[in-house]
Amino acid sequence: MADLINVAILGASGYTGSELVRLLLRHPRVKIAALTADRKAGQAMADVFPQFAGVELPRLITIAEIDLDAIDLVFCALPHGTTQGVIAGLFEKKQTLKVVDLSADFRLADPADYETWYGHPHQALELQKEAAFGVTELNRDAIAGARLIANPGCHSTTSILPIVPLLREKLIDPDNIVVVSATGMSGAGRAAKEEMLFSEVSEGVHAYGVGKHRHTSELDQEFDKASGRLSRATFTPLLIPMNRGIYATVTVTLAAGATAEKLHETLTETYAGEPFIAVLPFGKVPQSRHVRGSNFVQLGVVADRGPDRAIVISTLDNLVKGASGQAVQNMNVVCGFPETEGLESRAVFP
Repeated sequence: MADLINVAILGASGYTGSELVRLLLRHPRVKIAALTADRKAGQAMADVFPQFAGVELPRLITIAEIDLDAIDLVFCALPHGTTQGVIAGLFEKKQTLKVVDLSADFRLADPADYETWYGHPHQALELQKEAAFGVTELNRDAIAGARLIANPGCHSTTSILPIVPLLREKLIDPDNIVVVSATGMSGAGRAAKEEMLFSEVSEGVHAYGVGKHRHTSELDQEFDKASGRLSRATFTPLLIPMNRGIYATVTVTLAAGATAEKLHETLTETYAGEPFIAVLPFGKVPQSRHVRGSNFVQLGVVADRGPDRAIVISTLDNLVKGASGQAVQNMNVVCGFPETEGLESRAVFP
């Protein structure tokens, strides 16, 4: 692909859309050529997100108004259920287009699983067959050759990164994985909801989607693949009163002969040289504030008091590595750019 590409962001008026704009503005090989919104079409981006005041950006338009001839790659930050038809329509108009989809519409390889978890049949079966699941560090080769990349969910990315390598090496029991994953408020999106008012969520924590959260399907898919058999993790998401971040505490049962130290050694070896993943010294616990606003992930392994268990902790920013940052990372891979370009900024602290 060319040294400079033109990109379009569909759904630029949401949190992940605005985060894409923030990241791509400092990318040396990208020009933001089109931004779309539905209800806010016709407005300036700075009217929707005042942090972009003084920045020269295209006005928000509808998807139908995009000149695809001038676009090399599309980021799709639309709600699930609507994206399949939109992306199918884009490829009908331009076969050579590259698409990074941030919705859930192409994450599940089995259409029956999609229908089970999302309540309706998949509307783009042929495209589903070619979609590459976008956990960059674990699926880089497939991403590099794809024209459609399905960015994974934020909760699922947080747990897949530490657990898949351990399942591949048969160090943990696939039947005994318990994930408790706490997320900040931005994970619920920008639309006004009564249950997301400050007075409804501040000074407290609560579980949601217990036993049925849709990101569980991505854990099932990737854990099954890694273990070579059926694996059913217990997944409980928590909503906590902070803007950004995910913090997953994963309790695992060790396979025969495995130790917590061996888990730590495996993760350290797996991610050695990976620019965005830091495995902390054994026994050290990550903190979400140390990855806030960045594309970085911190992993930690701690021995549980039971000799057959260990606790694996993973944290990342849900809007960056959990969504828009990983989407830019995948764009870099599929376009042959240096993988870290546009993503080098460290965490905002304090």
